[in-house]
This record gives sequence, structure tokens and C-alpha cells, in this order.
Amino acid sequence: MTSIHGTPVSVIGGSVIGLACAFRLAHAGADVTLYAPAASPRDGAGWVAGGMLGGLTEAWPGEEAMLHLGVASLDSWERLLSDLADGGADDIVTGTGTILTGADDADATDIERTFGFVESHYPGRLSRISRREMRQLEPALRRGLRAGILCPEEHAVDNRVLLQRLTEACERLGVRRVEQTVTDPDSVPGERVVVAAGAGARELLGLDVREVKGEVVRLRRQPGSQPAPARTIRARVHGRPLYLVPRAWGVAVGATEYEHGHDTAPTAGGIRQLLDDAALVFPGVDDYVFDEVIAGLRPYSPDNVPVIGPVGDGRVIAACGHGRNGILLSAVTADAVLAEVHGTPLDITRLTRPDRPTL
Repeated sequence: MTSIHGTPVSVIGGSVIGLACAFRLAHAGADVTLYAPAASPRDGAGWVAGGMLGGLTEAWPGEEAMLHLGVASLDSWERLLSDLADGGADDIVTGTGTILTGADDADATDIERTFGFVESHYPGRLSRISRREMRQLEPALRRGLRAGILCPEEHAVDNRVLLQRLTEACERLGVRRVEQTVTDPDSVPGERVVVAAGAGARELLGLDVREVKGEVVRLRRQPGSQPAPARTIRARVHGRPLYLVPRAWGVAVGATEYEHGHDTAPTAGGIRQLLDDAALVFPGVDDYVFDEVIAGLRPYSPDNVPVIGPVGDGRVIAACGHGRNGILLSAVTADAVLAEVHGTPLDITRLTRPDRPTL
């Protein structure tokens, strides 16, 4: 492995992927410049995210690449949290453990499919729990829910605190921030250039990245109301996916998905459905108050697998197309980018190469 101490690297993109890559590179000694437009942090998908690190419970049969990437990122997250802790990061993690559950028998069948798929690749990482065991772990859940699946090792993180802590850590490490919209990666200096600009990869790299809208409701607990579940709850409600993610102040509820183009306006129907489904899983949510209703755009690649790896002659490294898993995969993406700059690519990036035939 070659030393990258003092190596000039430019990172294009100032949301969670760009910040994580800039931090990891600077932490290893690179001379990093981060290019991002002078915009509100609300403009990135990372601001709207739920913050579940669902490397195992997000899995679905046939999506082996995403399962392997997710599991690799769970390991990378332990390192990222440890390194961020040098500057104080105790407030990033808001919960540990995930429960998968469903509202009806068809939902339970879907959850069992996830269990069987994960078990075939990573045996012992998930466990079945009875209704009674689920209620003992999370007494706030509705009694009529089907038996569940427990994953004790997944974290939930506060996405906005994460963005702030990454920004602060980059500043401490001397990362320079240039408020500029880059339209050509060849126009910025550096021995290596990392493109972590989300949907901007269309213009910067010619990649067919599409934007998928997702809505999230942030609900604040009131005095006297029932505490939210301490673990992340991933549920199927009559076929619809739902998540409840713990926060210090309440719970984040999500998320819808629409391929509507560049549209970030929350819809009444989408939010109504989220609230109805949330109340079916966690009835106490009815006593919570609105903190925020928000929608964001998640950048997906054509095959829904991130694009991470060298482009063209290798000077430019792509780090984009993470879809709804940007927070989860930010850690392994940063490790993969660092490994590329070191000249020792991670084996996992065989799944994310920009020249793969499915792009």
C-alpha cells in the first residue's frame, strides 16, 4: 500500500458521501479540497434520510450485491464512528437493533423471505422472535403484529447530526471547502478527483443516474406521550414498506418512493399513508406532534447498485448512485475510495465498477 500523505485529492459533492470520502481521505493524510455549491444542507438527500444502517434487514432476494455491500458497510461504520469519536460523536447513534415485523400473513411471508435470503449468505446474523418476545423488547408496538425478526447489530443514526459531525471533522483535518458548482471533473486540480455529487453524476460522468422522491415525517414526542420504540422498526403494512427510526426527540417515519422527476414537494396522500401505517404499528404515535414533513431526491443507478470505482484513465473515481442507502453505504464508500487512492482496491468494489455491463 502506497502512502497518500500530502497527496492532493479533490472531492466533488458536499452531502454525506462527499463528506465521508473527504473525511476518510484527510484522516489518512491526503490534502483534500471539497467542492460543493453554496447551498443549504437541506438540498442533499442526506438531510432527508431516515438514518437506518440496515445492511442486513434491507435485504431482498435477488439483490445479492446490495446485501454484500450493506454488510461490508456495517463493519466500515464501526471504524467511522470510532474515528469520528476523536472529536466527539456520541450523539450520532440514536438506537441499536432492528426489528422486522408485518401487519398480516402476506407481510409475514415477505419478512420470512428476507430472513431466508440473509440466512443463506450470513447465517446467524438474524433471529426469529415470537410475538411475546417482540412485545417484551418493544412494548409500544401494536399487539396484533405478526412475529418478527431481530437484528441486534444494526444502528440507527441521526443523519443531520452525522452531516454536522463530518463537516466539523473535515474542518479539523484541514479540508478546504470551495463553494463552487463543478461541471467538469477535469477542471479541478488534484492527482485524484472523487465525484460524489449524487444526481450530478449525469453531467459530470455521463452516468444514467435517476432521481427517486422519498417522503419522511419527523414527529416529536410530547410530555406524557408514549416513548417511541428504542430500536428501528422496519415493517410491512399490507405490502407497503414502513420504517420507524428512533430519535432523541421522537421518531422519523418513512418512506414513500416515487419516480416523479425533480419534485421535492411532500404529497398529502403520501404523508397520510405514512401516518396511518405508523399508527397501525405504533399506536402511541397519535399523541406526537409534527416536527417536519419533508421530501428529498435519492440518486439511483440503472441497476440500483452504487457506482464506486475509477473512471477512464483512473484519475477520476466515481462514488454515486446510492439511492435510499446513502447513509448506510457512506462508510464503505469512503473506505473504497481511500483504497483506490492507495492503489489497493477493495474486493467488494468488484460489484460497483463503473464499467459493469448493467449500467
